[in-house]
Amino acid sequence: MPYIIKFEKRLDKELKKLQDELKKFSYNPKPLKKFIIRDPKTRTIHSSAFRDRVVHHALVNVLEPIFDPAFIHDSYASRKNKGTLKAVQRFDYFKRKISVNGELIENAKNNNLVKGYCLKADIKHYFQTVDHEILLNLIKRKINDSRMIWLIKKILGNYERETDARCGMPLGNLTSQFFANVYLNKIDQFVKHKLKAEYYIRYVDDFVVLHHSQNTLKRYKVEIDNFLKKELKLELHPNKCNIFPIRTGINFLGYRIFYHYKLLRESNLRKFCRNFENKINHYEIGRLSYESLWSSLEGWFGYAMWANTYILRRKIIKQVRDLEQ
Repeated sequence: MPYIIKFEKRLDKELKKLQDELKKFSYNPKPLKKFIIRDPKTRTIHSSAFRDRVVHHALVNVLEPIFDPAFIHDSYASRKNKGTLKAVQRFDYFKRKISVNGELIENAKNNNLVKGYCLKADIKHYFQTVDHEILLNLIKRKINDSRMIWLIKKILGNYERETDARCGMPLGNLTSQFFANVYLNKIDQFVKHKLKAEYYIRYVDDFVVLHHSQNTLKRYKVEIDNFLKKELKLELHPNKCNIFPIRTGINFLGYRIFYHYKLLRESNLRKFCRNFENKINHYEIGRLSYESLWSSLEGWFGYAMWANTYILRRKIIKQVRDLEQ
């Protein structure tokens, strides 16, 4: 990226300038660049200037060792040695536990019709509704450095909001991802230690709770929503909070998970097919090299290999190899 190269050519001067601004409390982040992505749902992403990203990384490097030990084990977003694959593997472990290693429902017609239920939910407009005062109070419980709090306020304030200026974080910032875990650690602790929900996983504002009892999950749903409203000024999304039997398959982090196998979510697969077709077209008219075409598939293969996609992946590999012949 040209702006990275430019920054690195003047690295010492740029870092010294940032250091002086922070020491003198004259640092002001540059306005965020806004753009829309659809992957598959529409999201508004805000991109920070590179010099501001340097500040964000420095801040998180200081805060992370202080806060991370207090996070629960089963919080998987934006943490070292975590991520989507670890969360999906944990889901696999939990589904075996609550179904007693795949015990089937009465009169089951196939071996995927196992016992157990999953509460799947996310938080309504999470990033837009995070309350700054609540977040800062949570941070101040562990940080009493006024300079650090000043910088956090600067970063939180660098975001144009459609409604309340005291709420919201830009989706796309490293700091927003970190603050999301700080903010929602309170609900994590409530679910794990007050509700005593043993099989709970959270990834940003998406979470699942697994249990053998549907009625228990119904009670969890009400108590979680009440806690969110009272303590964090948040609420569960009314259209994205439901209880499903494990046997029907659970959509989670890009996969549809059944007891004995996983599928890619249909929306993700459609998106890949569109992108793959575009890349083939670009290759055929000379806008994309053969090596770049292969390289562009590596990340998707890394994701798809954890679902039952062997035949699909072999078909794609053959299609790409045939292009060179």
